[in-house]
Amino acid sequence: QNYLDNFWPDLKAAHELFGSILQARRERESESQENNGKEYPEHLPVEILEAGIKSGRYIQGSLNVNKHRAQLEAFVRLQGFGSKEAG
Repeated sequence: QNYLDNFWPDLKAAHELFGSILQARRERESESQENNGKEYPEHLPVEILEAGIKSGRYIQGSLNVNKHRAQLEAFVRLQGFGSKEAG
């Protein structure tokens, strides 16, 4: 912030970008504190998941990840779809 203020006081785009990054960092830190320092929130209880699947809010299936492009490509194969039983 000091660098931008001292050397680029009129560069509005840089100040907006810095503000955006700072806000995102604060939100992430806040979420981390809410999750007791864990990067990801815990899974939902089984009862809630089962009810969500029955109501259609959640889907259930098998996660398939491309072993050659694991960071970029994955899909969920829904139970009963795309198999011979669904025919």
